[in-house]
Amino acid sequence: MNLIDNLCMNCFEQLTEGSVCPHCGFDNDSVSDMLFLPRKTVLKQRYVVGNVISQESDAVTYVGLDTQSKRLVTIRELIPKNIGNRLEGNPDVHIRERYKKSFLDFKESFLKLWKTLRSMNKLSAVIPVIEVFEENQTAYAVCEKMEYVTLRDFLIKNEDNIIDWDQARLMFMPVLTTLENLHSNGIIHGGINPDNLVLCRDGKVRLLGCCISECNSAQSELEFNENSGYTALEQYDNAHKICPATDIYAFSACIYRALVGTNPPNAVSRETNDKLMIPNRIAETIPAHVIKALGAGFQIYPEKRIQQIYDFRELLNAAPSVVAKADGGKAEKVDYVETEEEHIRNQEKQAKKAQKGGGKTVAIIIILIAIVAAAAVYVIGFTDWLDKNEETTTAAVSVNQVQVPDFCTAGYTESDVKNSGSWNKQFNITFEYEFSKDVAEGVVFKQSIAKGETVDEGADIVLTVSKGIEMGTVPDVGGLSKDEAVAKLEAEGFSVKIVSIYNLGEYTPNTVRRLNGMAPAAGTELAKGEEVTITVYGEVETTTEATTEATTGITTP
Repeated sequence: MNLIDNLCMNCFEQLTEGSVCPHCGFDNDSVSDMLFLPRKTVLKQRYVVGNVISQESDAVTYVGLDTQSKRLVTIRELIPKNIGNRLEGNPDVHIRERYKKSFLDFKESFLKLWKTLRSMNKLSAVIPVIEVFEENQTAYAVCEKMEYVTLRDFLIKNEDNIIDWDQARLMFMPVLTTLENLHSNGIIHGGINPDNLVLCRDGKVRLLGCCISECNSAQSELEFNENSGYTALEQYDNAHKICPATDIYAFSACIYRALVGTNPPNAVSRETNDKLMIPNRIAETIPAHVIKALGAGFQIYPEKRIQQIYDFRELLNAAPSVVAKADGGKAEKVDYVETEEEHIRNQEKQAKKAQKGGGKTVAIIIILIAIVAAAAVYVIGFTDWLDKNEETTTAAVSVNQVQVPDFCTAGYTESDVKNSGSWNKQFNITFEYEFSKDVAEGVVFKQSIAKGETVDEGADIVLTVSKGIEMGTVPDVGGLSKDEAVAKLEAEGFSVKIVSIYNLGEYTPNTVRRLNGMAPAAGTELAKGEEVTITVYGEVETTTEATTEATTGITTP
């Protein structure tokens, strides 16, 4: 394994000088958490463990090198958060006494999950699994490492953060086959969201984020993997059973995000208000059968949701037999979606009834209210639509006082708000803009009046819209003194990490190395606040060994 001594443990490219990688900027001398395997650990006499990529509820994922194929891999190690750790100098996973029995169950789930995924390598939406094995008193899954872009990042780069159904269909439909195979093997993914549906270089959409089932329930001993807006109600509340329909809910939420441009509201909040608002201009672009499919997949209670991937796929494809089944079946009923024109017609009918009873003025008012409300949005109803059709009117709303909605947590974009006729009638809405490293560009993340407050109709509300991550160009500080370099980088908004290197006398102490002395390199576009590493020559090292003092590390000026 001497061949790995000069490799960067983050990208596995050659280190040409010092510990800081000139390719990725990783400092190979940085100290890692004792919980993780030491870098350069070799598993199965084959896989070299590199830097940590991520830590989830059930496992840690490392970048690695397969010494047989000479290809990069990911190595997933079962080591549940707050349950397992390591003792210094020992690679074995140490489990807290009270969790030892549970850990055996977790390991069994882990092995079953990843062996099942390995058997599905030929499916297009699977990242190929190379090997699953036990070592160090725990279990490992090794997968091919692929370059990809998450669905969320892909959507953010599109106009209005959305794509049309024709493009979405090509992306999403192949994933359903993989999900169907998982379900047939008794595995519920439980964590589908736009961050683990990824677009790979080969053009295929693949599904990441597979964790053991114990991570996907709030009642588990393990940390709960919540993805607000994508996590189904039954994962919060054990009064309802986690089942294949749990993944259908999350998948429907991903389609909704792709077509509408905002995250769906949290499932728990939808128990009291289960409507999803779609701006009129967007709803007009979504085929009716797709909206019906979303209605079937977005039922708040799993018992009312469409139950099988096969039927959900057929709904998305508008297969007549399944559409009929969805419309007529009790458990798989698709909720009614009232279009703008239907809403106006229904309100007119109610107005005529009112007029017959002598309420001509009331009828006119109802029609006017209906027209204003219908012009703003389509409303997808997710309670029983038969009951809704029996309703005559909505509750009266005060003309003078209105309640401020939550503009922030639902992920509304500026265009969503501007195209909502009802909001712009109720409030005088203006916008201001700020950079944010946490909120996607164009999304509202602050409001001047808190949600739920009651204000006069026409009140001024200022919404703050994210300008996305503020980027800057890394300046060239090669050859500058350490203090000058730090000041220059910090003035541009970057943080600075200093790495000292040996100086045998040919360089001025405390100056930045000119060649490959920065990571990322000068001229790189980088987010403000990110770290730039500079390599600085230390004081001149002494080579004199004539006295005892000369070997103690004392340097000369």
